Amino acid sequence: MTATLSAAEARRIALGAQGFSRRRPDAPAGRHLHRVMERLGVLQIDSVNVFARAHYMPPFARIGGYDPALLDRMLLSRTTHYVEYLAHEAALMPVADWALWRFRMDDFRRRWERDDDSWLRGNARTIAWVRDELRDRGALRPADLRDDAPRERGGWWAWDDVKMALEHLWRLGDVAVAGRRGFERTYALAEDVIPAADLEQEVSRADAIRELMRRAARSHGVATAADLADYYRIRDRSAVQQSIDDLVEEGELERVAVRGWERGGRAIAAWRHRDSGLPRRIDGAALLSPFDPVVWFRDRALRTFDLDYRIEIYVPAEKRRYGYYSLPVLVGDRIAARVDLKADRPGSTLLVQSAWWEPQGRPEDAASIATEIARAASWQGLERVSVSGWGDAAEAVAGATASTTRHRHPRER
Repeated sequence: MTATLSAAEARRIALGAQGFSRRRPDAPAGRHLHRVMERLGVLQIDSVNVFARAHYMPPFARIGGYDPALLDRMLLSRTTHYVEYLAHEAALMPVADWALWRFRMDDFRRRWERDDDSWLRGNARTIAWVRDELRDRGALRPADLRDDAPRERGGWWAWDDVKMALEHLWRLGDVAVAGRRGFERTYALAEDVIPAADLEQEVSRADAIRELMRRAARSHGVATAADLADYYRIRDRSAVQQSIDDLVEEGELERVAVRGWERGGRAIAAWRHRDSGLPRRIDGAALLSPFDPVVWFRDRALRTFDLDYRIEIYVPAEKRRYGYYSLPVLVGDRIAARVDLKADRPGSTLLVQSAWWEPQGRPEDAASIATEIARAASWQGLERVSVSGWGDAAEAVAGATASTTRHRHPRER
């Protein structure tokens, strides 16, 4: 018999699996960051820094005001614990998972080597030169290679040939990211970064995808096949379904029905991980990055939280509905609002550029939202909060924010 969950129960299971049912520690430390990584599996990286870069925010949402320098030391410096790869988009992941991604590396290699018009096939001399430089000189930034490299530009992302060679070699698994200086990657041959045991481990494609689906199910708590596939961006849907079937047979997944999870009037098949708990309640509030696993898959965000979410960075300013970098705000088990935040560091002020209610928001949520915004300002070392008048929640948030100032957004009428 298929178990049935209410929409609210599914939300609480999902949030519990993501770590939101745990009390935030009083003094977040390295072990708390490791626990966040254990729950999430990956931490997506993004360069946008209008408030805080994407990889800093999921830990803050779950454990509160940790020291970002601690995350830098743990995740972005040369380490044996974590490494970057395309485990969702570009993301940090445990270095021990390197072998799980060999199938993706091999897919890139087959695709490019079979295509006579691929950049890889057309630039073999540059690829060989970059590989030799890394072998002879060790870990290098693109800037360390540019002076001696071919100067022709153009093509993919308008990067020069050196950067393109490094990115291709990284996707192939021949090169690994050895850390970052500022936000610029440093690259080295994979054997100089990945421990030999992890580099040499053999995992079949089927076994790798099944293990990734196991982890996605654990991180989601309850999910559809599309949710599970998106977590690690597995596009082979037949392999995803076979993995789900295997995990059901092993007793790790249970088929469930979630009320409200429907398409075209028909229920969408869903599965619950056996280790997922059903928290009685989710307390507190949290600011979510656009790249947080809770909301990064638009279909799941809409189905689970009634959140129709789109990042508007690339939308012309005059056409933005919510703002440049609006962040969903979790209050309890609901996405109550979204706020567009910008750090004015010279003025030591966190600017709330806009604030909007979501369908599940309630007027009494304004206090929780304001408190979380104040925590975010403190975490970023900003002394003040200023709220504009743009958005249907702006006045409520401003009224609930202690000692707030006001500013005018260009979109205000």
